[in-house]
Amino acid sequence: MAPVDHRNLTVTGRHKIVSDPSVAVVNDVVVIVTQAFGPCGHDLVGVSDVMFDEHAAVTLKLRADGKEGNIHLSPIHGDNRKQGFTDIPNGTKCQIFCPVCDRELDVVGDVEDGSGARYYGIYLNPSLSAGSVAMISDVWGHYHSRIIDDFELISHWAASH
Repeated sequence: MAPVDHRNLTVTGRHKIVSDPSVAVVNDVVVIVTQAFGPCGHDLVGVSDVMFDEHAAVTLKLRADGKEGNIHLSPIHGDNRKQGFTDIPNGTKCQIFCPVCDRELDVVGDVEDGSGARYYGIYLNPSLSAGSVAMISDVWGHYHSRIIDDFELISHWAASH
């Protein structure tokens, strides 16, 4: 299963004028996740008091190498800053969970780079639509991610403009 439905995907930049609160585009190039939901609908933004450039962190629970803990990710796409459970060697395969209900995030597909990594999905709206999702890799230090909102691959659009 491909992580992106390419037949129904367009990259237009139209999202800059959409009032959906899940993603903000700042200065035409910065994409910020403003709300995110786990597989049961729990909000993952603002679970902790951790902030990145005045934006609330996206908090997830990780299990790796027999240990587990919460990790707080910058909501700014392309910003690799994180706090919390970060003592994980690069290349380690992780399991990713909702920190509220402890349910594993949905696997949305394989990363198509030959690494063996998989994408886990963080939904960008409370309806848990596959058309609005942030996809993150399950391999520590493998910074492949995608943000799709209203079936637009906006992370690609922002990086190319």
